[in-house]
Amino acid sequence: MVAGDLTGSGPGEAGGEVAPPPKDLDHYERRLRAAGFRLIAGLDEAGRGALAGPLVAAAAILPEGFDLEGVDDSKALTRLQRERAYERIVAGAVAFSVCRATHVRIDRRGLHRSNLHLFRRCIRALGVRPDYVITDGFHVPGVALPHLAIKKGDAVTASVAAASILAKVTRDRMMDRYHKRFPAYGFDHNRGYGTPGHRRALREIGPSPIHRWSFKGLATGYYGPWVNPAAVDNGPGREPERDDGPAEPADLGWSEAETGASDEL
Repeated sequence: MVAGDLTGSGPGEAGGEVAPPPKDLDHYERRLRAAGFRLIAGLDEAGRGALAGPLVAAAAILPEGFDLEGVDDSKALTRLQRERAYERIVAGAVAFSVCRATHVRIDRRGLHRSNLHLFRRCIRALGVRPDYVITDGFHVPGVALPHLAIKKGDAVTASVAAASILAKVTRDRMMDRYHKRFPAYGFDHNRGYGTPGHRRALREIGPSPIHRWSFKGLATGYYGPWVNPAAVDNGPGREPERDDGPAEPADLGWSEAETGASDEL
């Protein structure tokens, strides 16, 4: 099935201002279920443009009839709204998964390759095989399932919006923990993105162990004559982390006992 099979536009409004219609967020899922696809997985990521911290991706399969009140593109929600939606999605999803790629993998393999790798891992980690996959923004090679990439899918597709909330809340929790270790950068509010205060800290004290040295500005020396420790003697001083894997239970708000989780998928 291609995008043209699922999209459509209604009649336009002529003259004057009209209130926007309520979001029909599960439009794609309804069309797909009518075509015989039952388990529809949405995928999205958080942290793609950040200067520091991990890239986190999530997949979510919502049941038919899931109450979408409060579910939307994670960027359109407040922190409290995201947390509430997160709890409902975790409790009510048919299946979901959350995986991360650290700054180490991003620097070694590149951002986009890391993003695609995470999407494939999330699909494998679901525990059930989706009938159809919807991704936010770009096609994922190597997925042997019917799938569709939708531009701004997190704003127009229920399952992708749910995945965006899972990814965003998980990554925010990780950045809160990093803020306790590296408070000078303001990770508790900028989430590793290049705000003026974050950029000023980079110039004054240099990058932290979780900054992405491959990103423009750090790689070119724009923020100062700092040396990437990973390029010296195989990286003494570099953050001693796994370079990818599932998000830690603490980041998800769970305990090991509740999930039986390990660091391997």
